[in-house]
Amino acid sequence: MDEQVLSKRIRTLTKAVASEPPSVVIQLLEELKADKAPTEEQLRSTKAGVAVGKLRQNPNRDIARLASEIVSKWRKNVDAAKESKKRRLEESKSPTPNKTDSPAPGASAASSGASAAAPAAPKPPASSSGSGARYEGDPEKRHFRTDKVDISRTGNKTRDGSIGVLYNGLAYRRTEPVGEILQKAMEVEAAAFAAYRDTVEYAKKIRGLMTSLKRKDNPELGQRVLSGDISPDKFVVMTDEELASEAQRERDRALERENMLKAQVPMAQKSISDSLQCGKCKEKKVSYSQAQTRSADEPMTTFCECTVCGHRWKFS
Repeated sequence: MDEQVLSKRIRTLTKAVASEPPSVVIQLLEELKADKAPTEEQLRSTKAGVAVGKLRQNPNRDIARLASEIVSKWRKNVDAAKESKKRRLEESKSPTPNKTDSPAPGASAASSGASAAAPAAPKPPASSSGSGARYEGDPEKRHFRTDKVDISRTGNKTRDGSIGVLYNGLAYRRTEPVGEILQKAMEVEAAAFAAYRDTVEYAKKIRGLMTSLKRKDNPELGQRVLSGDISPDKFVVMTDEELASEAQRERDRALERENMLKAQVPMAQKSISDSLQCGKCKEKKVSYSQAQTRSADEPMTTFCECTVCGHRWKFS
């Protein structure tokens, strides 16, 4: 796909989001996903990544899912191109030894002296940190300290600590190589920092993500994050319901249905409040009752009925 075609498609997509039904937007996204991924230069000049990235928060789940998949595909393509370019550059800089030539007298000593005087190699990037071999110990006891992971990556103790926390969550019960998990932990932390900055909400989100990753009834969450099925940008804004496993969501739905049935049983007496106001007739003569209609850690639902006009509503 050349730059002009990509630019035209992004303009069409932007207009469709604003004025067309979701089915049209989904079709356009499917076409973008099926096409060859654009280069980094094309993404920069057309701002395609920004336009599609915004759709990851679209209320339509199919649109949000497709947008996340496209961004993930484009990011992987850009990363692969960068890695290939870096590898070619390193190969071009590597001297080719001449096996037929004998070293000149004293050359070996001079070489040793030069090596001793040369500065230490720079710290490798996170993507190459750690062993490439799969973990062979007890995966339930993995920790960045026992895995000997250097989490000092940002120069900020809070952020580096968050990388360690996320590493522990992503490594729990997994055998992926250290470097792979560390790289993903850094990407997730960077996305969380961009979304929340160094705030209380940032720290709360990091702890919440780690807890979700360590749930034994939801092992597929960590796999989906590590594989790129869930992008870091999407992962850090997912709700508790979205982070839960399908089994947990079904249990919550069953509990809600059960509690709703219990809440519908007529009660002999309801409390009357003069602090609640009817949204219909504006009178403050409202009877109410409360019931736990969701999971135990969620607030109770209050059922209200105006004693004047009979208007009913609920809130939690």
